[in-house]
Amino acid sequence: MKKKIFARCLMGAPIGLSICTVITILFSLIYGNGEYFAAPHDLIAECGSEIKAVILQTLLGSVYGAIWGGASVIWEMEDWSLLKTTLIHLCICSLASFPIAYLLQWMPCNLLGAGCFFGIFFVIYSFIWLSRYSSIKKQVEKMNSKLQEQHSDSRPSFAKKDI
Repeated sequence: MKKKIFARCLMGAPIGLSICTVITILFSLIYGNGEYFAAPHDLIAECGSEIKAVILQTLLGSVYGAIWGGASVIWEMEDWSLLKTTLIHLCICSLASFPIAYLLQWMPCNLLGAGCFFGIFFVIYSFIWLSRYSSIKKQVEKMNSKLQEQHSDSRPSFAKKDI
């Protein structure tokens, strides 16, 4: 299990880094007036230079992805209920996301900013969860259909005269 978590963390790190890059692109599209901002201005000011801010963003973005990647193993816990799995995964991911978003200045550092962040986070999480749930539900329905098909094929057929 530890090897699987470690492997997922390694796979998740570049995904987290990619997410950070997409976030900088989105911020630049919204606020940049045609310019690209490699990091939020407040983060650059806090770090003292743009390169330090980008390095911090790169490291934390990789940690962010690694945590999400490692947490994905939770979905394979077959003896846990869907509710337990969802709540534990949600707690781990939100507890990882909030401090990283706060440190990287992805949100205003006040109560309203935190509220907006969590609102957006939960909407995105819910969308991902619902799409994953729908996909798994279709797979289960497909397997059940195949089982019913196999079960009906294995039944002996009796003619009316045999009854």
